Amino acid sequence: MIVNCSCADLTMTLTDMHMAYIGLGSNLPSLAGSPAETIEAAFHALSKVGEVVARSSLYETVPVGLVDQPSFANAVAALRTAAAPELILEQLLVIERSFGRDRNRSTPKGPRTLDLDLLLVDDLIVNTSSLTLPHPALTERRFVLAPLTEIAPEHVHPILRRTMKELLGSLPDIGANSINAVHILTRP
Repeated sequence: MIVNCSCADLTMTLTDMHMAYIGLGSNLPSLAGSPAETIEAAFHALSKVGEVVARSSLYETVPVGLVDQPSFANAVAALRTAAAPELILEQLLVIERSFGRDRNRSTPKGPRTLDLDLLLVDDLIVNTSSLTLPHPALTERRFVLAPLTEIAPEHVHPILRRTMKELLGSLPDIGANSINAVHILTRP
């Protein structure tokens, strides 16, 4: 399904259930504790948005973009929810703020207490002023594709028509996408 509309027009029936994939990242302590503890607490906070039906291992990853910062803890959650994509995004931003992140005051790609990215919702393709699905950088990031492939290897990218496993396998093994740049810290 392709959606090109304003936020007010983007609605779904509350009885419809959707599978959303959420990327979680942290490299600064929050009120919940270390980045790893923050990710664990964020998994629980996602229950305000829907039911966490799968969660990846916790990965330690090198920073991308702004490299002079601590390593990240990253994971991915599969969330069954009745919420429309715009509402999911709004709720993710509320959760981020509850962990001490203010996107308006933080350095882009810089250190953060919690980063929640809406990666995919079913097979939706969405382009609005506030949301792009699939996440535009999804296919370029091993730190997202590795945990996503762990929980949804056969999920097909709705534009590229390739599975997450295929997309992960096609990443170059250099820089931040090096296999050595991403490794499992703990399993769920």
